[in-house]
Amino acid sequence: MALVVLLRGVNVGGHRTFRPAALAGQLEHLDAVNIGAAGTLVIRKRVAQARLRAELVRRLPFETEIMIVPGRTILDFASRDPFAGQPVKPDIVRFVSVLARRPRSAPSLPMILPTSGKWELKILGREDRMIFGMYRRHMKAIGHLGTLDRLFGVPVTTRNWNTITAIARALA
Repeated sequence: MALVVLLRGVNVGGHRTFRPAALAGQLEHLDAVNIGAAGTLVIRKRVAQARLRAELVRRLPFETEIMIVPGRTILDFASRDPFAGQPVKPDIVRFVSVLARRPRSAPSLPMILPTSGKWELKILGREDRMIFGMYRRHMKAIGHLGTLDRLFGVPVTTRNWNTITAIARALA
């Protein structure tokens, strides 16, 4: 089964920079496909998650959280389109955040941040290790996304819905 790798906090603000396409080239023996610049890879050859993680740790020039998700999980999630019925506007970004592991406890959802005034972030729901929602294109929204780790008690990495659909296409 194919695997999806999501690296946390790479190529952001000049920190932990590297070329994901070069990493995909180094993982050519695993039929790796790079998706974008945020450290997202689709591994299409069968490989144990532990072996893949060890290869990534060995090849990355820095330490970072590595989330590995079975490709089937992404395909199933994308096929259900959790954003059906939600407005599509140029100032609204649909996102999916992947938890490093299942949280021991989680906040009640849906959730809107901030809790008063105009919303910046809406968490619509969670399916297993995936949180999905929308945020406004505003710097304050990025700060609210940063609170997801604390809210769920585990490391989180976030991708745009367009990236998730690109992953699904690479898996299909």
